[in-house]
Amino acid sequence: MTGNDVLKNLSEYNIWANQTMLHVFDSLPELPANAARLFSHALNAQAIWIARITGTESPVKVWQEHSLEELHKLHQYASYKIAQLVANSDDEEFNRLIDYTNSQGHKYSTRVLDILTHAFNHATYHRAQVATDLRKCGHTPPNTDYVTYVRELMGQVY
Repeated sequence: MTGNDVLKNLSEYNIWANQTMLHVFDSLPELPANAARLFSHALNAQAIWIARITGTESPVKVWQEHSLEELHKLHQYASYKIAQLVANSDDEEFNRLIDYTNSQGHKYSTRVLDILTHAFNHATYHRAQVATDLRKCGHTPPNTDYVTYVRELMGQVY
């Protein structure tokens, strides 16, 4: 399995996990504010990294908060666009350095491969925070573990 295969798997997992979280959000009588804030941040970060990779303007700010409807739209954009970037990248693109300034004004230069890896890891981290917040508010969070995704993909739902 190549690095591209691993990132392709992670990009598809990211789509599934974000959609799974949104499905639970849709079932709640009211979305807890902190869960919405954290999930907004996770999707915002993906959109920001996409903008940096593509040399475009980000449509969102790093801690911008979104309504449930806006989260669905941002997921449709960011989760699928980042997967498309992975699918369309080759070794040269994965190794291309991106120069950018972070939200604190610090300048960095990072390979596309490392940015994409970070984006997926970052989303997983914040989905776990969302799950903790949902549980704290008395809701049952979804299981968005990677292995759960793989089991469902293989038809081994437990």
